[in-house]
Amino acid sequence: MQAIKNNIAVIILAAGMGTRMKSREAKVLHMILGRPMIMYVVEAARKVVGNDIILVIGNQAEKVRKVVSETGELIFVLQEKQHGTGHAVLCAIPSLPDHIEEVIILCGDVPLLTSNTITSLLHNHIKAKRDISILAVKIDNPKGYGRIVLDNENQVIGIVEEADAIEEQKEIKIINTGIYCAKKEFLLDSLPKVKSNNAQGEIYLTDIIEIGYKEKKVVGLLVGSDCDEVAGVNNRQDLIKVETIMRKIS
Repeated sequence: MQAIKNNIAVIILAAGMGTRMKSREAKVLHMILGRPMIMYVVEAARKVVGNDIILVIGNQAEKVRKVVSETGELIFVLQEKQHGTGHAVLCAIPSLPDHIEEVIILCGDVPLLTSNTITSLLHNHIKAKRDISILAVKIDNPKGYGRIVLDNENQVIGIVEEADAIEEQKEIKIINTGIYCAKKEFLLDSLPKVKSNNAQGEIYLTDIIEIGYKEKKVVGLLVGSDCDEVAGVNNRQDLIKVETIMRKIS
Protein backbone atom coordinates (compact mmCIF):
# COMPACT_ATOMS: atom_id res chain seq x y z
CA MET A 1 0.00 0.00 0.00
CA GLN A 2 1.37 3.39 -0.96
CA ALA A 3 1.15 6.49 1.21
CA ILE A 4 -2.29 8.11 0.93
CA LYS A 5 -0.99 11.65 0.55
CA ASN A 6 2.47 13.11 0.66
CA ASN A 7 1.50 15.73 3.25
CA ILE A 8 0.92 13.30 6.14
CA ALA A 9 3.46 12.07 8.69
CA VAL A 10 3.41 9.75 11.67
CA ILE A 11 5.03 10.44 15.04
CA ILE A 12 5.59 7.30 17.12
CA LEU A 13 6.22 7.78 20.83
CA ALA A 14 8.80 5.22 21.94
CA ALA A 15 10.98 6.93 24.53
CA GLY A 16 9.42 5.67 27.77
CA MET A 17 11.16 3.68 30.49
CA GLY A 18 8.53 0.94 30.77
CA THR A 19 9.35 0.31 34.43
CA ARG A 20 6.31 -1.94 34.91
CA MET A 21 7.87 -4.48 32.54
CA LYS A 22 10.45 -5.15 35.27
CA SER A 23 13.12 -5.68 32.64
CA ARG A 24 16.41 -4.13 31.62
CA GLU A 25 15.25 -4.19 28.02
CA ALA A 26 13.56 -1.09 26.58
CA LYS A 27 9.82 -1.75 26.55
CA VAL A 28 9.43 -1.29 22.79
CA LEU A 29 12.15 -3.89 22.14
CA HIS A 30 10.36 -6.72 23.93
CA MET A 31 9.70 -9.53 21.50
CA ILE A 32 6.31 -10.62 20.20
CA LEU A 33 6.36 -13.71 18.00
CA GLY A 34 10.07 -13.20 17.41
CA ARG A 35 9.92 -9.49 16.47
CA PRO A 36 10.47 -6.37 18.58
CA MET A 37 7.15 -4.80 19.57
CA ILE A 38 8.00 -1.47 17.97
CA MET A 39 8.38 -3.04 14.54
CA TYR A 40 4.67 -3.86 14.32
CA VAL A 41 3.84 -0.19 14.90
CA VAL A 42 6.45 1.04 12.41
CA GLU A 43 5.21 -1.44 9.80
CA ALA A 44 1.58 -0.32 10.19
CA ALA A 45 2.62 3.35 9.95
CA ARG A 46 4.75 2.73 6.88
CA LYS A 47 1.79 1.27 4.99
CA VAL A 48 0.00 4.59 5.47
CA VAL A 49 2.71 7.26 5.10
CA GLY A 50 5.75 5.55 3.63
CA ASN A 51 8.98 6.84 5.18
CA ASP A 52 7.49 10.03 6.68
CA ILE A 53 7.80 8.57 10.17
CA ILE A 54 9.41 10.21 13.18
CA LEU A 55 10.32 7.86 16.01
CA VAL A 56 10.81 9.57 19.37
CA ILE A 57 13.39 7.59 21.32
CA GLY A 58 14.86 8.00 24.78
CA ASN A 59 15.34 4.94 26.94
CA GLN A 60 18.14 2.82 25.37
CA ALA A 61 17.91 5.20 22.41
CA GLU A 62 20.85 3.87 20.41
CA LYS A 63 19.73 0.27 20.76
CA VAL A 64 16.22 1.15 19.59
CA ARG A 65 17.66 3.20 16.72
CA LYS A 66 19.89 0.32 15.61
CA VAL A 67 17.07 -2.24 15.65
CA VAL A 68 14.57 -0.06 13.78
CA SER A 69 17.12 1.31 11.29
CA GLU A 70 17.67 -2.16 9.88
CA THR A 71 14.15 -2.15 8.42
CA GLY A 72 14.25 1.04 6.36
CA GLU A 73 14.44 4.80 6.47
CA LEU A 74 12.76 7.00 9.04
CA ILE A 75 13.60 10.00 11.22
CA PHE A 76 14.79 9.56 14.81
CA VAL A 77 14.35 12.24 17.48
CA LEU A 78 15.92 11.99 20.91
CA GLN A 79 13.82 12.93 23.93
CA GLU A 80 16.67 13.23 26.40
CA LYS A 81 14.46 13.61 29.46
CA GLN A 82 10.98 12.13 29.49
CA HIS A 83 8.71 15.04 30.45
CA GLY A 84 5.47 13.52 29.18
CA THR A 85 3.72 12.70 25.93
CA GLY A 86 3.17 16.34 25.00
CA HIS A 87 6.87 17.02 25.48
CA ALA A 88 7.70 14.03 23.25
CA VAL A 89 5.59 15.46 20.42
CA LEU A 90 7.16 18.90 20.95
CA CYS A 91 10.57 17.26 20.49
CA ALA A 92 9.42 15.69 17.22
CA ILE A 93 7.71 18.65 15.55
CA PRO A 94 10.89 20.49 14.43
CA SER A 95 11.87 17.37 12.47
CA LEU A 96 8.63 17.22 10.50
CA PRO A 97 9.31 17.88 6.82
CA ASP A 98 8.03 21.29 5.67
CA HIS A 99 5.41 19.81 3.36
CA ILE A 100 3.62 17.97 6.17
CA GLU A 101 0.15 19.28 7.03
CA GLU A 102 -1.43 16.42 9.02
CA VAL A 103 0.21 14.39 11.79
CA ILE A 104 -0.82 10.99 13.09
CA ILE A 105 0.43 10.25 16.62
CA LEU A 106 0.92 6.61 17.63
CA CYS A 107 2.30 4.80 20.67
CA GLY A 108 5.21 2.40 20.30
CA ASP A 109 3.63 -0.08 22.71
CA VAL A 110 0.37 -0.75 20.77
CA PRO A 111 1.52 -3.52 18.41
CA LEU A 112 -1.90 -4.82 17.34
CA LEU A 113 -2.92 -1.56 15.67
CA THR A 114 -3.51 -2.04 11.94
CA SER A 115 -2.88 0.25 9.00
CA ASN A 116 -6.60 -0.01 8.18
CA THR A 117 -7.54 1.57 11.50
CA ILE A 118 -4.92 4.31 11.09
CA THR A 119 -6.29 5.00 7.61
CA SER A 120 -9.88 5.09 8.91
CA LEU A 121 -8.91 7.65 11.55
CA LEU A 122 -7.11 9.75 8.95
CA HIS A 123 -10.00 9.69 6.47
CA ASN A 124 -12.52 10.45 9.23
CA HIS A 125 -10.37 13.38 10.40
CA ILE A 126 -9.94 14.87 6.94
CA LYS A 127 -13.58 14.39 5.94
CA ALA A 128 -14.77 16.18 9.09
CA LYS A 129 -12.17 18.95 8.57
CA ARG A 130 -11.07 18.69 12.19
CA ASP A 131 -8.12 20.29 13.92
CA ILE A 132 -7.63 17.15 15.99
CA SER A 133 -9.27 13.73 16.09
CA ILE A 134 -9.02 11.10 18.81
CA LEU A 135 -9.24 7.36 18.29
CA ALA A 136 -11.44 6.07 21.10
CA VAL A 137 -13.04 2.75 22.03
CA LYS A 138 -16.00 1.86 24.20
CA ILE A 139 -15.40 -0.71 26.92
CA ASP A 140 -17.57 -2.11 29.73
CA ASN A 141 -14.90 -1.72 32.40
CA PRO A 142 -13.05 1.55 31.78
CA LYS A 143 -11.20 1.56 35.11
CA GLY A 144 -7.65 2.86 34.74
CA TYR A 145 -8.20 4.59 31.39
CA GLY A 146 -8.61 8.23 30.42
CA ARG A 147 -12.27 9.04 29.74
CA ILE A 148 -13.50 11.10 26.79
CA VAL A 149 -15.71 13.85 28.23
CA LEU A 150 -18.50 15.28 26.04
CA ASP A 151 -20.71 18.33 26.49
CA ASN A 152 -24.51 18.39 26.13
CA GLU A 153 -24.14 18.63 22.35
CA ASN A 154 -21.82 15.59 22.19
CA GLN A 155 -18.80 17.77 21.49
CA VAL A 156 -15.50 16.56 22.94
CA ILE A 157 -14.58 18.76 25.93
CA GLY A 158 -11.44 16.95 27.00
CA ILE A 159 -9.87 13.80 28.39
CA VAL A 160 -9.85 13.14 32.11
CA GLU A 161 -7.54 10.58 33.66
CA GLU A 162 -8.81 8.01 36.17
CA ALA A 163 -7.02 9.67 39.09
CA ASP A 164 -8.63 13.03 38.34
CA ALA A 165 -12.11 11.80 37.41
CA ILE A 166 -15.14 12.55 39.57
CA GLU A 167 -17.64 9.73 40.17
CA GLU A 168 -19.87 10.80 37.28
CA GLN A 169 -16.92 10.81 34.87
CA LYS A 170 -15.83 7.36 36.03
CA GLU A 171 -19.07 6.01 34.57
CA ILE A 172 -18.02 7.09 31.08
CA LYS A 173 -17.24 4.03 28.96
CA ILE A 174 -15.63 5.77 25.96
CA ILE A 175 -11.89 5.81 26.57
CA ASN A 176 -8.84 7.40 25.02
CA THR A 177 -6.43 5.12 23.15
CA GLY A 178 -3.60 7.66 22.98
CA ILE A 179 -3.84 7.69 19.17
CA TYR A 180 -4.56 10.97 17.39
CA CYS A 181 -4.62 12.72 14.04
CA ALA A 182 -4.05 16.48 14.09
CA LYS A 183 -3.23 19.40 11.87
CA LYS A 184 0.42 20.32 12.27
CA GLU A 185 -0.58 23.95 12.76
CA PHE A 186 -2.85 22.99 15.65
CA LEU A 187 -0.02 21.11 17.36
CA LEU A 188 2.33 24.04 16.87
CA ASP A 189 -0.22 26.41 18.40
CA SER A 190 -1.58 24.30 21.27
CA LEU A 191 1.38 22.34 22.67
CA PRO A 192 3.32 25.40 23.93
CA LYS A 193 0.20 26.32 25.93
CA VAL A 194 0.17 23.08 27.92
CA LYS A 195 1.25 23.52 31.55
CA SER A 196 3.21 20.98 33.55
CA ASN A 197 1.46 21.85 36.82
CA ASN A 198 0.54 18.28 37.69
CA ALA A 199 1.86 15.78 40.21
CA GLN A 200 4.32 14.34 37.69
CA GLY A 201 5.47 17.74 36.41
CA GLU A 202 4.87 16.49 32.86
CA ILE A 203 3.41 17.97 29.68
CA TYR A 204 0.41 15.82 28.82
CA LEU A 205 -0.62 15.52 25.18
CA THR A 206 -4.22 15.00 26.31
CA ASP A 207 -4.39 18.61 27.54
CA ILE A 208 -4.48 19.93 23.98
CA ILE A 209 -8.00 18.53 23.61
CA GLU A 210 -9.38 20.89 26.26
CA ILE A 211 -7.32 23.75 24.78
CA GLY A 212 -8.82 23.03 21.36
CA TYR A 213 -12.37 22.96 22.76
CA LYS A 214 -11.94 26.24 24.63
CA GLU A 215 -10.49 27.91 21.53
CA LYS A 216 -13.40 26.64 19.43
CA LYS A 217 -11.25 24.41 17.26
CA VAL A 218 -12.84 21.43 15.54
CA VAL A 219 -12.26 18.53 17.91
CA GLY A 220 -13.80 15.09 17.45
CA LEU A 221 -13.39 11.38 17.75
CA LEU A 222 -13.68 8.10 15.93
CA VAL A 223 -14.93 5.24 18.09
CA GLY A 224 -13.17 2.06 17.01
CA SER A 225 -14.83 -1.34 17.13
CA ASP A 226 -11.94 -3.50 18.38
CA CYS A 227 -10.69 -2.96 21.94
CA ASP A 228 -7.94 -5.56 21.56
CA GLU A 229 -6.41 -3.74 18.60
CA VAL A 230 -5.60 -0.67 20.68
CA ALA A 231 -4.41 -2.52 23.77
CA GLY A 232 -1.17 -1.10 25.14
CA VAL A 233 1.61 -3.26 26.58
CA ASN A 234 2.51 -1.97 30.05
CA ASN A 235 3.58 -5.13 31.86
CA ARG A 236 4.42 -8.80 31.33
CA GLN A 237 0.77 -9.84 31.54
CA ASP A 238 -0.13 -7.42 28.74
CA LEU A 239 2.73 -8.81 26.64
CA ILE A 240 1.44 -12.36 27.03
CA LYS A 241 -2.13 -11.26 26.20
CA VAL A 242 -1.07 -9.41 23.04
CA GLU A 243 1.12 -12.30 21.89
CA THR A 244 -1.78 -14.71 22.39
CA ILE A 245 -4.08 -12.51 20.26
CA MET A 246 -1.41 -12.08 17.59
CA ARG A 247 -0.85 -15.82 17.43
CA LYS A 248 -4.55 -16.34 16.73
CA ILE A 249 -4.76 -13.77 13.93
CA SER A 250 -1.40 -14.44 12.26
